[in-house]
Amino acid sequence: MKLHEYQSKQIFAKYGIPIPKGRVAVTASEARQIAEELGGRVVVKSQVLVGGRGKAGGIQLANNPEHAEELATKILGMEIKGLPVRKVLVDEAANIDQEIYLGITTDRAARKPVMMASAAGGIEIEEVARQTPEKIIKVHIDPLLGLRDYQARNIACNIDLSRDYWRDFGKIANGLWNAYAATDATLAEINPLVTTKDKRLIALDGKMLVDDNAMFRHPDLTEMRDLDTETRAETDARKYGLSYIQLEGDIGCMVNGAGLAMTTMDIVKLFGGAPANFLDIGGGASAEKVAAALRIILSDPNVKAVLFNVFGGITRCDEVARGVLAALDEVRPEVPMVVRLVGTNAEEGRQLLADANMITAETLADAAQKAIAAAKGEAS
Repeated sequence: MKLHEYQSKQIFAKYGIPIPKGRVAVTASEARQIAEELGGRVVVKSQVLVGGRGKAGGIQLANNPEHAEELATKILGMEIKGLPVRKVLVDEAANIDQEIYLGITTDRAARKPVMMASAAGGIEIEEVARQTPEKIIKVHIDPLLGLRDYQARNIACNIDLSRDYWRDFGKIANGLWNAYAATDATLAEINPLVTTKDKRLIALDGKMLVDDNAMFRHPDLTEMRDLDTETRAETDARKYGLSYIQLEGDIGCMVNGAGLAMTTMDIVKLFGGAPANFLDIGGGASAEKVAAALRIILSDPNVKAVLFNVFGGITRCDEVARGVLAALDEVRPEVPMVVRLVGTNAEEGRQLLADANMITAETLADAAQKAIAAAKGEAS
């Protein structure tokens, strides 16, 4: 789950990271009022979950409250990369001396979090990595020990940060690590972290990504989710505990198990088809859950056939078949259905579905070929 800049910075502040004074506004008049409270010179920043806000005109410097209101009126009427701007963050302007990048993410190869820093802050870290990778300093963090003080000092030294800032930088680096660990984040970054003319270190921007699989531990963060970035299908899938990703093909896939779902997609591609989605209904799916999954798949107008691939382990295949039939009674799809059941009571389950005039298959290869043929309107 992505967090907005203002949400990320609120979390940073809880862990001792200095941020500019500012508040969120949903109207231009609110933006003016906040600017007046902050002394007039402010930055008006669109709050949308996409990059390139500045290039799109979504971040503007206002010299006085009237100017802030004018800019907020313009920004609140914008769409940036297809997303409407519903809020702006009005922050006090900073007198910037130096811009630094500081972030933490997961290094899957090392199986550890990695803190990255660069003196080339203020631009996308991917661009720095592509053009001047030597400017990125990386330090792996032992998750049992956390970020050590010497590691923060080494980073500060290697990005040529003035020694006058090392103590404050160490506090900010540790605060970022603590925020990252406490929220089960997969990314926490400050870009830019700036030194100011009056010798302060301030996090001017913030970005966090939180692991969806850990959201059950963070109900407070769940409330921060921005639904503008999701399709209706993704929202419904999360409601029913389904793992769903929409793709561009025409074969809808409903599978129990993430690995089996990936295999199903690969086999569909192998025989010349194109999966319309990744969808894992999990083990022991109820008829209600199957019906919800079917509704989600069929909400995609590109779907011309649906392929069920279910392994009955703990859940018996005849029970799965009854769940599928109950779901079909509710959803009543108009596209052909191909079902492959394997496992406990598979034969009984296939017979139930065959009696209901569904297309059945014993092997995944057979099921994939039948689904592709059905999508093309060919007899199975």
